[in-house]
Parts: sequence; structure tokens; C-alpha cells
Amino acid sequence: MTDSLTFYLAILGALVLIALVVHAAWIGRQAKARQPKRVAIEPGAERTSSGLDREPTLGAEEAADTVPNPAAALTDGEGGAAPAGTVDAAQDAIELPPVRRNQPRLDTLIDAVATLTLEGHVSGDHVLAHLPPTRRAGSKPFIIEGLRVDCGEWESPQPRVLYSELQAGVLLANRTGGLNEIEYSEFVQKVQAFADAMGAGVEFPDMLDVVASARELDQFAGEHDAQLALRLLARGSEWSLGYVHQQAARHGFVAGALPGRFVLPSGEENAPPMLTLHFDAQAAFADDEGQATLRELILSFDVPQTSAELEPFKAWCASGEALSLGLDALMADDQGQPFSPAAFASIESELTRLYEALAARELGAGSAAARRLFN
Repeated sequence: MTDSLTFYLAILGALVLIALVVHAAWIGRQAKARQPKRVAIEPGAERTSSGLDREPTLGAEEAADTVPNPAAALTDGEGGAAPAGTVDAAQDAIELPPVRRNQPRLDTLIDAVATLTLEGHVSGDHVLAHLPPTRRAGSKPFIIEGLRVDCGEWESPQPRVLYSELQAGVLLANRTGGLNEIEYSEFVQKVQAFADAMGAGVEFPDMLDVVASARELDQFAGEHDAQLALRLLARGSEWSLGYVHQQAARHGFVAGALPGRFVLPSGEENAPPMLTLHFDAQAAFADDEGQATLRELILSFDVPQTSAELEPFKAWCASGEALSLGLDALMADDQGQPFSPAAFASIESELTRLYEALAARELGAGSAAARRLFN
């Protein structure tokens, strides 16, 4: 009896031990099932929760640390150009802005141009970060341009664009006079500082040659500059500003950007106005146009600034006659003498010769170069 009991107890103990082992194994499998699987990921792909491969993605913080701003990625840590392969790949990954075509451009006819030598491509962001705070040398503006890698055109630098070359040029003359030695020295100083910041070499034209060219150009400009003007004088009572505004609007004039002016817009985009109608600027600040009165207006047009193809002289004559009739005004010259048909014919003849002289110098009236020179 005792042996039988011992036998049964042994069997029961074995069963209990087996049950404990099985239970422990089951608990272990459950815990393991809750652990994420570790799967080897090939370069360029990562595993999804379903176990399929896809392109890797980064969290917001990881992306900020791993992928810099596209513009910043175009230069290395020293501020210079990154390796060509890296730069070109970054350039392809962003959408480039269009070429700037409606901005002043350098022209060797009227600018002294310095050439900057780069070690490689530079981004527009890098150029903009190092531009001089002001781009004037005395009374003369200067321009810095870059040659775009993507299309080979020169433009004022803009973000996200790569440039293979840079150049800087200062205007040789404008209506304040020719570029002098002090102004040219200021230009050299500012461009040299810019070149140093860019890690670029720079070659300047000789100062004596530049100043001599500036004097010659200034003399030519002084001999071929012209602004035609006629006076409209009230024959009887004064005009109210509101009435003048009404008459000017009937003939296409609009309020100008500056007080004391109505302008006849040009048909060209971003061009200066064709005609300007000047009046006393103090009247423009009156609270009531009906209370401000005028006895004189000046109708003018800037010859070098306006293309001859737009026939500004005819528009000047026609507007003068129309306004004189509407306002009951006398058309007169600077001395107050009435304009005659013979006077208009003489002016037109001189104007034709002026246009020819400007065109022969490749500074045709209304051209971009002429507008910068006669400014």
C-alpha cells in the first residue's frame, strides 16, 4: 500500500513539474511576441510595420539634424563652394526662380566692371549674405551680378540659384556728373571687402583709365541731354486742382508717385512715364482739391528716358494743345512767350538729330543704358 502511494505521488509531482515548465514556456513566447522584430535593413530602405521595405523616412527632429536647408547645403562649412556633385544634386532637388530680366544690368558702355574669380559654384543665398549694405559709391550706383549655372545668363543674385561667375560694375556717369577718383576708390573698397568675404579674387580696371572714360562719357551726356517743357498759363481765372485733375484724366493722365505731378504712363512695362504734368506741390497737400488753386502747369517729357518709337514728341504736342483748350490756357516757353507752329517744327528737327546721335553711341533714347546714364 505504501509503495503504491509513493508511486502515485511521484507521478503527480512529475505532472505538476511538466505543467510548470509548459506554463513558463508559454509566458516566454507571449513576452517575446510583444518585442519588435529586429530586421536587417538594406541601405536606402527601411522596414514597415508589415515587414515590407520602403524608402526611409525621418522624423521632424531627425530631418532637421540630417538634411540642411537646400540653400545652405550648396556651400560647405567654410562658406565656400561644395563639391560639384553635391552642389548639382542639391540644385536639381529645388525649383529655381526665373531669371531676373526687369532689373538694371551692367553694360561696359556706361559701367566700369570688375571681375571676381571663384573657386567653384556659389549659391545666391551665400552671395546675398555678403553683399555690401549699400550699393552706391558717392552719387554713383554699382551693381553686382552672377552668371547662372542653369542657363548661362547674368542677373542680380537671388536665393536658391547657383552662380559660376560674379562681376561688379559702377556707373561711369549720371546727371550728377562723371565718376571721380574718390567715388571709384569707394567702389573698389566695397567690392574688395565683398570679394574677401566670398573667398574670391577680384581684378579692377585701372583708376586713371576709368576716370578718363567717365569724363568723356559725362561730356557726351551733357551735350545730348534734353528735357522738353512747355508752360500752360491761365488766361483768365485760376483753376481749382480738382478741375485740373478732371481735365488731365480726360487725356489719360493719372496721379504720379510724387506730389505735384500727373503722369501719362508709357506703354512699356516698368518704363518711366511718357509725359509729366507738374503743378505746385503744396496744392497736392490740400484737404479739398476744390480749395487749392493753380495758375500755371508745366508739361514735359524726358527725351533720353523715352523711346522714340513711342513718338513722345507728338504726344507732348497733342497733350499741350488739348489741355490748353480744356483749361483755356496759353502754351508758352520758359520766358513766357507763346509757342508758335514754327517753334514746334524747330524743336522736332533738333530732336531728330539728338535721337540719331544717341543711337550712334548705342545709347538710343529709352534703352536701358540711356535710362541709367540720364538719371
